[in-house]
Amino acid sequence: QVMQIAIVAAGFTPGEADELRRSMATWHKKGGLDKYEKKLLDGMHTRGYTEDFASRIFKQIKGFGEYGFPESHSASFALLAYASAWLKYYYHTAFTCALLNSQPMGFYKPAQLIQDAKRHNVKILPVDVSYSEYNCNISTTAMQTICLGFRMIKGINQTIAHKICTARQQEPFKNIQDLATRAGLLTSELEYLSAAGAFKSLNGHRHRAYWASMGVEPPMPLFPYPSFSEGTAMLTRPSATEEVFKDYKMSGFTLGPHPVSFLRERLIKKHVYTASSLHTVPNNTNAKAAGLVIGRQRPGTASGVIFVTLEDETGYVNIIVWPSIANAQRKALLKSRFLLVSGTVQQESGVLHLIAGKLEDYSYWLKDLDIKSRDFH
Repeated sequence: QVMQIAIVAAGFTPGEADELRRSMATWHKKGGLDKYEKKLLDGMHTRGYTEDFASRIFKQIKGFGEYGFPESHSASFALLAYASAWLKYYYHTAFTCALLNSQPMGFYKPAQLIQDAKRHNVKILPVDVSYSEYNCNISTTAMQTICLGFRMIKGINQTIAHKICTARQQEPFKNIQDLATRAGLLTSELEYLSAAGAFKSLNGHRHRAYWASMGVEPPMPLFPYPSFSEGTAMLTRPSATEEVFKDYKMSGFTLGPHPVSFLRERLIKKHVYTASSLHTVPNNTNAKAAGLVIGRQRPGTASGVIFVTLEDETGYVNIIVWPSIANAQRKALLKSRFLLVSGTVQQESGVLHLIAGKLEDYSYWLKDLDIKSRDFH
């Protein structure tokens, strides 16, 4: 349409109109569109258009250059969105498994993908040396179940995973010493696995697994396959909070209780709604929401508006922060990992936003939680 306007209203040749089109995508970065302003205005003036009309047409073209793109691109993106939605709806397990194996990518981290899958009745099995592969896989015995892979553990690469899987194919592991010997793992690698809870099938909870990992002996000439019976250490099982925080540290997610669930009693005292209960609040009513900050967006076409996504144990809350609020409460907005927002509920056609009025950083409530948001500009 812009090319047709340039040709019909301003006398551009088809080649010049195509150059104009190419400049539209970069004008706000390099000023490439400005060089066409005089030619467009002069061309429209020569053809009888008023100066005011010509000027408004150029401003529309310039504005369209900020967000417009070819119809073919739009059709391609629409097809991808449709296919993705179809796969997620009919094959949620396979869809989630594929996304986990494609990380890092997109807006959502594994933590959000896994939480969403669990809310849709997909069962997630933790990483375990007795059955996990490097990649995540769909269980062969339960099609609605994902077996997480070693790729989900920080510090465990494909080479280490291959050693474990190759040794396991020969025969099941008897204990951590047996695994370490036959897979040829280093002490540091055993530490990563024990910290991530990947030895649960062999040694139970993390504390026992870590103790056993520290007692592993390297192969020796007289003892090529060391095996020592020292009994089971009487170690305290980690608390639920310790388990969740260690999960986030080693994998960036948890299959246990959501971190915000530990704070729910304190949040109730502050009259904070959960993400799901926020939908029961009447439109244009003041309310509070709180959650982990999983993403911040500041699109160039949004005139300074920042969009924040919060996550709690029941779902997500979309926060809209107007420029005046963002500037006045910049530190809480940009630095917080756990944010409490007071604002006004806006609901329309099933879509809910909380228009922020006050932002409070309560990250210290989860000071040991290792989590970072994905921020886009």
